[in-house]
Amino acid sequence: MALGTMILRKMASNKWLQLNLWFGLTLCVALFSSMPLYSDAILQRTLQRELQLVQGESSAYPGYVRIRTTVSSTKMDDKTIQAIGRADRFVRTIPERTGLPAQAFYEQRFTPKLKVYGADASEQEKKTQKTAGAFASLSGLEQRVRIVEGRLPADRQDGALEALVTEKFLNSVKRSLGEELIAEAPDKTPLRVVPVGLVATSADADPYLPYLTEQAENSLLLPFKTFEREFTAGGKVRVAELEWRYALDYAQLSIGGIDRFLEAATDIKRYFRGRLGAEEVNVPATATVASYAGKQARLDVTMLSLYSPVMLMLAFYLYMAANLVIGRQKTEIAVLRSRGASRAQIMAAYAAENMLLGAAALAVGPFVGVGFTKLLGASGGFLEFVQRSALEVSLTSGSYRIAALAVGGAILLVLFPAFLATRVDIVAHKQRSARQPRMSFWHKTGIDLVLIALAGYLLYNFGKRQEDLKRLALDQDALQIDPLLFLMPAMFALGGGLLLLRVYPWLLHLLYRAGRRWWPPSLYHTLVQISRSSGQYLTIQVFLIMTVSTGLFSANAARTINDNMESKIRYAAGADIALSTRWASDAPPPAMAGAEPGPEAEASSGTDRRVQYTEPPFEPFANLEGAASAAKVFRSDKARFAAGKTSGKTTLMGIETKSFGETAWMKDGLLEHPINSYLNLIAPNPKAVLISRSLADKAKAKPGDAIRLSWDGLDQAAFTVYGIVDYWPSWSPLKSGEPGKEELPYLVVGHLSAIQNRLAVEPYEVWLKLADGAASQDIYDELAAQKLSISGLTDANRQLAVSNNDPFRLAINGVMTLGFVISMLICFFGFLLFWLLTLSGRTLQYGVLGAMGIPFRQIILMLVSEQLLTSGAAALIGVLIGGWSSELFVPMFEMSFATTAQVPPFTVVYRLADYLQLYSLVGITLAVGLLVLGWRLSRIRIAQALKLGEE
Repeated sequence: MALGTMILRKMASNKWLQLNLWFGLTLCVALFSSMPLYSDAILQRTLQRELQLVQGESSAYPGYVRIRTTVSSTKMDDKTIQAIGRADRFVRTIPERTGLPAQAFYEQRFTPKLKVYGADASEQEKKTQKTAGAFASLSGLEQRVRIVEGRLPADRQDGALEALVTEKFLNSVKRSLGEELIAEAPDKTPLRVVPVGLVATSADADPYLPYLTEQAENSLLLPFKTFEREFTAGGKVRVAELEWRYALDYAQLSIGGIDRFLEAATDIKRYFRGRLGAEEVNVPATATVASYAGKQARLDVTMLSLYSPVMLMLAFYLYMAANLVIGRQKTEIAVLRSRGASRAQIMAAYAAENMLLGAAALAVGPFVGVGFTKLLGASGGFLEFVQRSALEVSLTSGSYRIAALAVGGAILLVLFPAFLATRVDIVAHKQRSARQPRMSFWHKTGIDLVLIALAGYLLYNFGKRQEDLKRLALDQDALQIDPLLFLMPAMFALGGGLLLLRVYPWLLHLLYRAGRRWWPPSLYHTLVQISRSSGQYLTIQVFLIMTVSTGLFSANAARTINDNMESKIRYAAGADIALSTRWASDAPPPAMAGAEPGPEAEASSGTDRRVQYTEPPFEPFANLEGAASAAKVFRSDKARFAAGKTSGKTTLMGIETKSFGETAWMKDGLLEHPINSYLNLIAPNPKAVLISRSLADKAKAKPGDAIRLSWDGLDQAAFTVYGIVDYWPSWSPLKSGEPGKEELPYLVVGHLSAIQNRLAVEPYEVWLKLADGAASQDIYDELAAQKLSISGLTDANRQLAVSNNDPFRLAINGVMTLGFVISMLICFFGFLLFWLLTLSGRTLQYGVLGAMGIPFRQIILMLVSEQLLTSGAAALIGVLIGGWSSELFVPMFEMSFATTAQVPPFTVVYRLADYLQLYSLVGITLAVGLLVLGWRLSRIRIAQALKLGEE
């Protein structure tokens, strides 16, 4: 009880320090708990969205399960009946196996097709009648079909079966409702059946799993119990096929249930494979769900690697706060040691104190982690947020387990300064306080040199690996983001910062000696103070260096990743939207399967007659309200060129220079000159063309040379080379083809009018550039309203939206944004904490300076100059190291892209706005800190300070 009272009193006396320590522990808990929360939430959202796309692309409900199997047995013996019963029982367990509740279910039975004719049919009619139908059953028949005419079947005592039929089937047997039919079994046994109702599909019966009567037009539909009594158990006709259909609630499928779902799908296929006959199992969601298997583990690793710089910053903050707390209590600890307290007793007291803080952090931190997770989900880029539906986040036992481990590790970290302080008694403590500060542990052990060497070694290995990947031409799925790509810059920043801070005091000492005769008192005092006691500033300086350098690296890395992914999508599309339209032509219609070719097809196959196309009007596209401009772009990959003695295949593009320049998207810096300069170059001459660098090198062609073009047996047309380009919108200059047979592609760009006049008129694409404020949906609505015939569409904005919603890209943007914000936040609190404690420790010193007659303005200048030479210098060093780490390590992210399919080539992107944001935040931190310190300094009274010194 006494120990608890002492701990609480001690915490109360240092409440602001304890509050800062609790703040750091809470952030630690929030960060660690947000990792599993985010990976679960974002994968859950993307999984549900992709499952919804399954319905749009394949017109199949995402939770649809269909099992159909034949029954190979030729008779309904006990073995067959038992096998069917076991299959029924297995199917009933599917919802439990998948972990998804059933929204709808029905099963069907079918006999072989039987010859059906009227009971009053003549012998001649029996011979000519070709109508065949199978007895079928449907569970829940009464609720799943719509009776158009007649009534539902009922049991009869005369041995006849009542059935439901479609109008088409009834017409084929040339009978009416109520007239008896005969279904002739394979053994010629006549089965009496009376159609009593006409059925059609009921649109309102089941929105998830409707029964479509069109799929069973030639069936005699019986109630399920009747079918089971007469055929499955009665054996009048053998059961030929069985079918079960489920509509499972796919919205209940969680990331944690993926393995269970896939295992259930595999079990279903395994169970029915050859058990009753030929099986057909259709679970359309399997491929989509299978793509998420293992994705959570990879995302967790990516999240951990993204968080590593922030965690390092947080560890620094916790250690600094704990060190400052222990620094104020070292005398107290030394006194306790001198009076007989053991190290274990002292550590137990500090452990109990930190466990109280840890428990408080554990109570609040996970909920802060939920907020972090929602912030990550709203991130659309680095320091950019978009309006999208919030992530559905719920705390789990796993989140609390990880949070508890994080708190335990953080407590061990903050106990380390206390452990070091318990090694000395009061005598040793006073001796150490009187001595000059020694070299810091970081510099004494050479950790700075070790970290720089390790980062350099890893950088070298990554460079070699990148060269190997390019040489081996690995595809884009061969590599994921390596966690070390985020850890290496943090190691380099820490090592580089410590190395520069090793040299910095010597530079200050040289500066002091160079101008000690001229320095004003404020600067003189500051230079002496910092050069003699540089060790006490090391923690806050390293803290600021890490904040600024990792912030710059995060900004540059995020911008580079986002810009390269966006450039790749836009370049491949060529414009915001690329449309293919249907052109009228004299091409013969395609022959039906099994049909003999008509005379037109025979004539066309016997000659080389070219298909003649009729160009549709272009004005409807040019006048679209949502489009700022539209361009005609002809492209043929089957063209051939001849230049000098060289000939071969090439891609030919025909454009109208003015509209193409207004519409196409081209990244700056890919060409030697702006793309409009090349368009202006060829604009005056219809015969002018641009060729690719690959074609120029192969044919040794240069501007002014002639080149001849044709395709599909056309007469060659002569053109003149006006320019050579390395890239062109939508054209890839990279090698393609089978492995070992890759070839460089070639390109020729000419005037569309000249190609149409001198070669042939063939369908071209329509490229659109969206007007300001217009969306792709506006274009779609206009196209639909004008009933324009579209055969193909590429929408760069839609592809960008899909890319932006990728879980890994969301994690990169979100975590880097969150890490930057958290870094600046803890930097601000750490800055204030350090300097407020430093100021309170110098109360006597400032009181003596005031008593000596130094004006308050000079004391403020001392404080400002000390801030600039410590915190300001650390911020500048952070900028330098952040720039160096970006230059060295951001290019390594190229390995995260397709090493052989990145067009345009990977480039490192820097944005001035990011630097200005960082400088502004650091400047605000320093300015607010100076204002608070100045306010605290103004409240120091000389008499009180001198009295404190006497005591």
